[in-house]
Amino acid sequence: MAASAFVPAANLPSVATTFATPTAPSTLFMAEEDSMYWEGEYPPSKVLGPLLSKMPSQLLGLVSGLLLGITVYSCYQSGVLQQEPGALSNGSWVKWYYVLGSAMGPISWGTHVACWIQRKNGM
Repeated sequence: MAASAFVPAANLPSVATTFATPTAPSTLFMAEEDSMYWEGEYPPSKVLGPLLSKMPSQLLGLVSGLLLGITVYSCYQSGVLQQEPGALSNGSWVKWYYVLGSAMGPISWGTHVACWIQRKNGM
């Protein structure tokens, strides 16, 4: 059908035969108590997953602070390396360990939130 715009409508397949008929919507096989919905100011510890939900808030706070320190140190050292003559032109200021260290910022934020959740839940 090279020029289907000029073919009479009776010769074209109908939309109903082109698309599959819709099936009944599938149901979720999730128990009501496994839902991640909560009411109130803070979620239950189970939203943190199997590992973080068992950690005390003090440990999560320590990990968060350590990761934040690594992030700040890495960003600062990258800034120091940028000050060297010719570093920006040849890219010598980019070090893989400082790039990796600066990526710890979002993880630090996540462990900070996990610490807050655990503290609110009394852990």
